[in-house]
Amino acid sequence: MKILMIGSGGREHALIKKLLESPKCTKLYCAPGNGGISRDAELVDIGVMDKENMVKFAKDNAIDLVFVAPDDPLADGMVDAMQEAGIRAFGPNANAAIIEASKVFSKNLMKKYGIPTAKYEVFSDAQKAIDYIKSENTAPVVVKADGLALGKGVIIAQTVDEAIDAVKEIMEDKKFGDSGNNIVIEEFLTGPEVSVLAFTDGKCVKPMVSSKDHKRAFDNDEGLNTGGMGTISPNPYYTDEIAKECMDTIFIPTIEAMNKEGRPFKGCLYFGLMLTPNGPKVIEYNARFGDPEAQVVLPRLKTDLVDICEAVIDEKLSDLDIEWDNGAAACVVMASGGYPVSYKKGIEMFGLDDKGGVDGAIVYHAGTKYENGKFYTNGGRVLGVTATADTLDEALKKAYAAVEKISFEGAHYRHDIGKTK
Repeated sequence: MKILMIGSGGREHALIKKLLESPKCTKLYCAPGNGGISRDAELVDIGVMDKENMVKFAKDNAIDLVFVAPDDPLADGMVDAMQEAGIRAFGPNANAAIIEASKVFSKNLMKKYGIPTAKYEVFSDAQKAIDYIKSENTAPVVVKADGLALGKGVIIAQTVDEAIDAVKEIMEDKKFGDSGNNIVIEEFLTGPEVSVLAFTDGKCVKPMVSSKDHKRAFDNDEGLNTGGMGTISPNPYYTDEIAKECMDTIFIPTIEAMNKEGRPFKGCLYFGLMLTPNGPKVIEYNARFGDPEAQVVLPRLKTDLVDICEAVIDEKLSDLDIEWDNGAAACVVMASGGYPVSYKKGIEMFGLDDKGGVDGAIVYHAGTKYENGKFYTNGGRVLGVTATADTLDEALKKAYAAVEKISFEGAHYRHDIGKTK
């Protein structure tokens, strides 16, 4: 099979490495990809939102399977465009990807179908939102831009004043552009966070192994929110009992709710959960693999990913037994100095072999370029260094030992991935 991956980050690299394990995969392209991905797949210089040229490439090259990995092209209908051209594509249609593309939609869906989530209100008028915050007079409070904002459209305000500032930033200053035309203001939930990705063909849902993301830039969960500074799998807080409760109260009801709305979801659905004192609740949905959650979940997958993609597309997921490794995985993200605010690009990297890897770990490239046999930084999150082992402690030791082998000026990473308070 000839496969085209759409995207350019660490998640896409993790998916590519897993697809390459399949004996069915004979040729793999990635558009637009990155430096590290270029060592595993043939790069295609087409932007992720360029539906016309992406479809043309897929047709001209007789692509058998297109995997649409990022949120923006999913929300924009990349899968729909491929299907209309008769090309098999993995990922939700635009009308189902709205579960991530609009927080107002997803919150209203949960309210309508009784799926547990934080109490919330929706606003399209900044002054009304500010009046509501003042009348509630509680903090912390969560302020969310409605639309996609590269994972950064959520502000956890520690005080009422901070919440008011957040409303002004999003709605008046347009910090996230049109994504902030509507906002959700919701109660702040407490408890351990869990990420659960699930394969679904719109009828059957098969959760993957759990993971835990570390969002803050610095050790001890300090600093700004990022796209994710590291992950572990399994999540130590996610017990078999909680998994069953989530299946019954969240996972299956969500798939059924989307069907009732005429928006069947096929692909990978990400459940961002909070294990509150009142049971598991949904913080957010994503319409695709999480990043960097994919970097610890996929290494534990034993079943052929191509087979899973085909079963999802053909709505035969219930016929497939998906197997997982019983061990653990840990990913430490190496970021550019200054991330997530401002940072330099084009810094030479040392310690990587010619394939972009190191001994003892899997190195997923998120923001790199490859020129004249050398790797250079080309983004905020640069690498995801992942190791697997029988236990989480061993996986973490191996991941950090591998991080020590890699260097670039200004390199920054957290030293406490996997630590539980």
